[in-house]
Amino acid sequence: MYEQFKTRITMMDHVNILTKMIAGVLLFFLVIFIHRFDVMLYMALLMFSFMLLFSGTRLKIVLPLFSVIALFSVTSSLFMIFYGDGSHTLFKWGIIHITTESLFRGLHLSLRTITVSCLGLTIAFTTRIVMIFYSLMQHLNVKPKYAYAFMAAIRMVPIMIESFFQLRNSLKMRYQMIDPKQYRGIRRLKHLIIPLMSQNIRKAHRLAVAMEKKGFKDGPRTYYYRVPFSFYDVIFIFGLIAVVAGAFLLAGILPVTGLEDVR
Repeated sequence: MYEQFKTRITMMDHVNILTKMIAGVLLFFLVIFIHRFDVMLYMALLMFSFMLLFSGTRLKIVLPLFSVIALFSVTSSLFMIFYGDGSHTLFKWGIIHITTESLFRGLHLSLRTITVSCLGLTIAFTTRIVMIFYSLMQHLNVKPKYAYAFMAAIRMVPIMIESFFQLRNSLKMRYQMIDPKQYRGIRRLKHLIIPLMSQNIRKAHRLAVAMEKKGFKDGPRTYYYRVPFSFYDVIFIFGLIAVVAGAFLLAGILPVTGLEDVR
């Protein structure tokens, strides 16, 4: 599932997940304190370019996901745009009052969301779920029984989805031979939920027994995967610093709006 969308291996694939997560949190707090519109505009553009360059994923996967995020970010700022305060009116109709100040304030909020989301998508496209838990165990001393339990739970999700489609298809065939009154409304829901719950409870129990027999406990253990910190982490950190510095530099050299504070 992870590999079928990849077109190439990039530097981001070798960066430790803890470095990525810490960088994402720091970027989130950084954009909160940036109030210059041009800086956020350039930072969103540079982070979008960063995502396209280092995600290593097919564009037909990256662009639709980015479009959904961009649409959500703009939609979430409409309340601020339509009902914000300001002295320079652009449009007024009933309770809707769009001003220059509210427009840029809402767009600035959208740019913040897009900037953080681009980095989040890049991390998602370049990180295997298994490596997240291995890194947590090896560097943050998370107990193996909790980490492996989460990994097993994540592995169960596609199994549950497959079970749902199999059950739905089998019910479609059975419904052809019984009275429609027997599978309408809440009865149809019961026919899906109860078998799914019973099947997956049995699968989860078998998996838990197998993991216990194989020694997935809290004692000392070796790891099949090693997730060390490397020189790629340093390159990644300097790359993000370059994106932030480039945004400030471009805002000073090539200002688009010249707005210093959109609060």
